Amino acid sequence: MNYEDYATFTTFWSDFSIAERFGYEAIDDTAARAYKEWKNDVKYLTELVMILNHKCWMYYHDGAEALSNHYSDLYYEYYEKALNYLDKKGNKEDISYFIRTLD
Repeated sequence: MNYEDYATFTTFWSDFSIAERFGYEAIDDTAARAYKEWKNDVKYLTELVMILNHKCWMYYHDGAEALSNHYSDLYYEYYEKALNYLDKKGNKEDISYFIRTLD
């Protein structure tokens, strides 16, 4: 999928931007709360993981290595959590959407 063709529809980007002002624990809490709240909606879940990835790359390009690494760790953690959750639900269309959108 071409990210230029993707329009975000959640507040996840701004939620994480606000959390960044309060440190890593706030970022972690934001990710955990968003996952808990939205894991049953594949589009929201996918966008959550996508935003974590975009934040990782943004901070990498900005030279903020520690923050980039933190978002990278969160991306891989929530990518796996999401994929495992979707797999347990057994909806192949949701899994396909998740993978196709993030690729």
